[in-house]
Amino acid sequence: MSRLKILALLPLAVSLSGCNFVVLAPAGDIAAQQRDLVIISTVLMLLIVVPVMVLTAVFAWRYRQSNTSARYEPEWDHSTKLELVIWSAPLLIIVCLGALTWMGTHLLDPYRSLGRIAAERPVDKGRAPLEVDVVALDWKWLFIYPDYGIATVNELAAPVDRPINFRITASTVMNSFYIPALAGQIYAMPGMETKLHAVVNHAGTYKGFSANYSGAGFSGMHFAFHGFDDKNFDDWIARAKSAGGSLGRSEYLQLEKPSQNEPVRRYGNVDGDLYRAILNMCVEAGKMCMSEMMAIDAKGGLGHEGLNNTLPLAYDKYARRGTALGPEPAFVAGTCTPDAPQGQTSAAIKAPTDTAPLAGAGLKRPAFAPLRSSDSLFLGQRPKSDS
Repeated sequence: MSRLKILALLPLAVSLSGCNFVVLAPAGDIAAQQRDLVIISTVLMLLIVVPVMVLTAVFAWRYRQSNTSARYEPEWDHSTKLELVIWSAPLLIIVCLGALTWMGTHLLDPYRSLGRIAAERPVDKGRAPLEVDVVALDWKWLFIYPDYGIATVNELAAPVDRPINFRITASTVMNSFYIPALAGQIYAMPGMETKLHAVVNHAGTYKGFSANYSGAGFSGMHFAFHGFDDKNFDDWIARAKSAGGSLGRSEYLQLEKPSQNEPVRRYGNVDGDLYRAILNMCVEAGKMCMSEMMAIDAKGGLGHEGLNNTLPLAYDKYARRGTALGPEPAFVAGTCTPDAPQGQTSAAIKAPTDTAPLAGAGLKRPAFAPLRSSDSLFLGQRPKSDS
């Protein structure tokens, strides 16, 4: 190969040197199945694309003007055999892609519990999955391990070959939880919960990040995901517990404030009801949880009596971002109990014995007054002049 050709290929080599093929070489079974889905779909589409590109070049060369030996048929306009090939081949490809997409959509549903940890390796029913609660903050990730009572910031770990159940939410704006080596991306939204079931099959450290732009600190919103064997995972849990520090509601409100490029942080003790409060947007003292508000609405609402049941909210998502949108924001105060429902778990809230729907007093009807002659203006009549 001449030096000129080598120099011509250098820009291509430089551009490819920055590629990361983690999507095509994942560490988890879910990501591996997604990779296979992409490869099979690409091959099926190339069955049409490649012949078309090749035949385009062949026809251009064969029927060039200087080739007088090629058949010249200016009156040709139809071929049944050619029509069958042109339409049947793409139709078969579409049918195959449709079947593949339908099966992949259901089998790789992120809400679907895992049926295997790898090919030919079913899930061990005697081994409980790892539960992880994920909260997307501005601009960092909070991971809560409810079974171990710990939490971490910008660091996630899981044992190899153990199913992981993620519950995902956000504090303010929408983000996207994505570990390419583990599984596909799942959106994190405030006041909503999404789920992801995954498993890591190979030990190592992998990159996780947000795949949805969420503001100024978005570029630093990444974390390390560690795949450990059982012993190293137990050691990691022990280090997190020994790190000390407690993550309660007040500490969370400080952590929730926007910050960029946060270092790894670990908490050895976590409020067991914190994730529920974050999900229901009621971490602040005296704020009614969404679950309680929806329960009241399902019973018919509070009617006229609940109109004044608000308190000023000094710190909400607008204040967190340092902006002022409209009047001072407000939130609904707790009404189910004499005190705010802080510190109570959902199991501690008892259903009322009276299941009759709540009924409001409604608005009073306006008093009836007879029509006076001075009201004729409102009837489209011209008022009489004093002169």
